[in-house]
Amino acid sequence: MELRHIALDALSISTANMRVKGKAPDLGNILPSVRVRGVLVPLIVREKPCPEPVEGGSAETFEIVAGKRRYLSAVKVAEETGEAEPLPCAIIAAGDDAAALEASLIENIARLDPDEVTRWETFTRLVRESRNAEDIAATFGLTELQVKRTLALGNLCPRIRSLYRRGDIDAATMRHLTLATKAQQQAWLALVDDPEVRCPTGQQLKAWLFGGTSIAVSAALFDVENYKGAIISDLFGDECYFAHADAFWTAQHAAIEARADTCRADGWREVVVMPTGEHFASWEYERRSKRQGGKVFVAVTSRGEVAFHEGFVTAKEARALAKGELVEKPVRPENSAPLQNYIDLHRHAVVGAQLAASPSAAFRLAVAHMIIGSSLWHVRVEPQRAASEAIGESIEEAFSEAEFDARRRAVLAVLGFDAEAPTVTGGFDGLEGLSVLFQRLLEMPDSAVFEILAVVMAETLEMGTSLIETLGTYFVIDMATHWHADDALIDLIRDREVLGEVLAEIAGKDVAASNAEITGTAKREIMRDCLGGRNGRAQIEAWVPRWMAFPPSAYTDRGGVGPVVRAARLAASVTAVAPEPELQPEPLRKAA
Repeated sequence: MELRHIALDALSISTANMRVKGKAPDLGNILPSVRVRGVLVPLIVREKPCPEPVEGGSAETFEIVAGKRRYLSAVKVAEETGEAEPLPCAIIAAGDDAAALEASLIENIARLDPDEVTRWETFTRLVRESRNAEDIAATFGLTELQVKRTLALGNLCPRIRSLYRRGDIDAATMRHLTLATKAQQQAWLALVDDPEVRCPTGQQLKAWLFGGTSIAVSAALFDVENYKGAIISDLFGDECYFAHADAFWTAQHAAIEARADTCRADGWREVVVMPTGEHFASWEYERRSKRQGGKVFVAVTSRGEVAFHEGFVTAKEARALAKGELVEKPVRPENSAPLQNYIDLHRHAVVGAQLAASPSAAFRLAVAHMIIGSSLWHVRVEPQRAASEAIGESIEEAFSEAEFDARRRAVLAVLGFDAEAPTVTGGFDGLEGLSVLFQRLLEMPDSAVFEILAVVMAETLEMGTSLIETLGTYFVIDMATHWHADDALIDLIRDREVLGEVLAEIAGKDVAASNAEITGTAKREIMRDCLGGRNGRAQIEAWVPRWMAFPPSAYTDRGGVGPVVRAARLAASVTAVAPEPELQPEPLRKAA
């Protein structure tokens, strides 16, 4: 770097100077010194080609990269005295925009930290000049994360950056907005402009962005690297969150259950998973070891954090133990919630398919709904929500679901609806939709209307209710002809006792007895071998677990199996009705 005194008329302010834009700088604290002593600290300049020599001046011209205030003060003094003293300058290489930007920023940061948006503007220009975050961090003595935080502001709408620069929003609000999509940023700005609403800021803004409680990745008990759901992070890189709460909770509950199984295997009498959001108040419990009957209590917050409290009993149980009374171990339901979901979905699919093929039964059921009503008769379609991706894929690939979809598509065609509409129910619109559809139905024979009604009734059939038991028995459904076991079901069987009973049912009692002490994973592999005819085992066909059969039954006497409970209540209160011959419908005709 060359040091030289350069005449004022050969100097101009470079566009690389970070303070070249904006209002004129305040010279009040520097001008008195320049008047008395002149400019002592060299300006940082670079050569600027001049097309023509300046008359009476230097043929060379230079642009000021850093030292704008010193230069303007010298110009002011020259105007006051009529004498222009050459200024001390450090000359950097010509054309090196990145070095010029760095020099400008370093000097200004050393004098006064610019606001973060100004830093972003200059750092962005450095990136355009091929500097990366590591280079910028090394130059300015910052961490790479600090540089990335500053560069992240470029993902915000310009107006949000302006609000922050003016001080209208704080740093926390600006940071949370880096979590937002462009659409969310625009929606937030609309709230800023609306005087009738209170715009969320700070932590409230984070809740607003996530539609409620945000769940941090740090809360996960499971391996996040193998998580298939979406994860988003603030653009500063400090925090990551799960984009979809349902997907997180599916994985988290599975991880909690796996950890609970480990605790049981370690000898704890019971593992109690407390309702989500319920606080574990230690003063309501007393410590007890494993040998004293202690339990593990699992507290789960609404933010997804999980805490395992080992070696406790409730105060009531502690008093009973102190008196020498036996505390009965609570009976754990035979089926977990995901397994019950699997069972209900498949049995619902089979019954729905049978209902869609039985117009007279569907008509009578529709009349019953009209008279009595149900939680679905508004009219709404049964959502068939799956508790996990595996269960969802299983039901999508089910034969009964495909059979029902074919009937649905036939009805969509005859009604003239969109062939890709997901349901017949709610599938017609228009200014006079109801009247037009009614007239169209009047032109159809009763048999065609019966088929349409049957599909609509199947779409609005409530899952997991006593109707599934009644209809399954009425249709004399053999699940083995409509369903076959898949990996999703096998993986959902977690109860040790039930696993042993199912293994005996599939592979035989001798095989189950000889493998009683192996792990659940190994037992499930034996089941898969038997069902698939692999590894030298004879293939078992048409196997249906007892819960899914019509009528259903359980593998243990512990209870807790929804279909079994519902079937027992029905058996005690009604008499089964034999199915009657179905009406033979005429073929459906497409709408003109």
